[in-house]
Amino acid sequence: MDSHPPSDEHPSSPKSPPNPPTTTTTTTTTTCCINCGSPTSYSPPPSWSDSSPPPSYLPIRAPALNLPPNHTPQQSIILAPVPQPLQVPTLSPPPYHFQIPTKRILSPSDLRHFHDSHSGKHFLGFIAALSHSIRRRKISDPCHLSPTISSIVSILQTLILFVDDIPPLAQSSRYGNYSYRTWHSRMTENAESFMLGFLPQDLQSATIEIVPYFTDSFGNSSRIDYGTGHETNFAAWLYCLALLGLIKEEDYQAVVARVFVKYLELMRKLQLVYCLEPAGSHGVWGLDDYHFLPFIFGSAQLIDHKYMKPKSIHNDDILDNFSNEYLYLSCIAFVKKVKKGVFAEHSPMLDDISGVPNWNKVNGGMLKMYKAEVLEKVPIMQHFLFGWLIKWTWKTDAKKHRCSKMGAVSTRRDMRLHLSNTPLGVSIF
Repeated sequence: MDSHPPSDEHPSSPKSPPNPPTTTTTTTTTTCCINCGSPTSYSPPPSWSDSSPPPSYLPIRAPALNLPPNHTPQQSIILAPVPQPLQVPTLSPPPYHFQIPTKRILSPSDLRHFHDSHSGKHFLGFIAALSHSIRRRKISDPCHLSPTISSIVSILQTLILFVDDIPPLAQSSRYGNYSYRTWHSRMTENAESFMLGFLPQDLQSATIEIVPYFTDSFGNSSRIDYGTGHETNFAAWLYCLALLGLIKEEDYQAVVARVFVKYLELMRKLQLVYCLEPAGSHGVWGLDDYHFLPFIFGSAQLIDHKYMKPKSIHNDDILDNFSNEYLYLSCIAFVKKVKKGVFAEHSPMLDDISGVPNWNKVNGGMLKMYKAEVLEKVPIMQHFLFGWLIKWTWKTDAKKHRCSKMGAVSTRRDMRLHLSNTPLGVSIF
């Protein structure tokens, strides 16, 4: 009795007798099942259509980046290269065309143009060059002190003495002591004479352009506040002096270890004495209520340090003994002085950064974060000034100028909304 194979099997049909050889073209035959007659081989599936594209799979060896989903700006920042030092351009020969600097950045498109421009790239390169100059160096290390550097340090010391001469008023408000306006007025009145004290004769006319950068470096007298935008204006003032040839590359270490350290001493005194309000503070999601640059320079100082690692900020003995030599430790010590409570609660970002394995990675992340969180924010950079030294080559729409005040209000409101969201923060490092 013949037995049939199971229904789910498709055996091939018996072979037919061999045909005589022919010279005709060979044709491909399809074998069929002897039970159901269905073909036992099938043609390949059709290609993918536009309406149903193939799934996108990450390659097996893709870098293990912990990227947040659907957040392209963060991804672009994380993958962005670390800003590199650039040489300051040389000033064109006389005649000079110094002018009163004005505000130009009114929209995100203006900001993109600034970063793509020659001025934007070299300003960030100047910050990176200052950071590179202080690598593996303490504040007390010997450095080249030019007459210009000595004059700037003397000016800042004079401004510190102004604070001693103008005591704060007794008032009940938490922020904004009105005596600060008196101090700011005296600083503004003396600003031009300060500049003329170290400018050579052929550059005396530059005061019309560099004085506004200087006077806007210590806070706003109307709002009685201070933030990273004012700090950036101080860096821009130093950059203007570098463009004028008064600050050279051999002075960069002294710019950080002497000038910026004295500037930080002045600003901390102003913040404590006159209770300056933080301008655009990120709250607990910021590095600091007022400053950013000392974290860049301070992390550069500690690169390749034998004993101190990022996690050393939790050691109070290290902070007590070395905060006068390293800006990063000085900033941490100041934060712990003015903020009470658990460090991880009032400064979670600094606490998270302490888990980064080395200072080189911290420094690179700080530079990228400064570019992203300060130089690429319209609410901050809308106050940046442009003149003949730091040039603006983009033609801004006149309609934007008419709406600048309204736009400033809206961008400040947008900034508050932005700051309420989770920051990109440590994901950069």
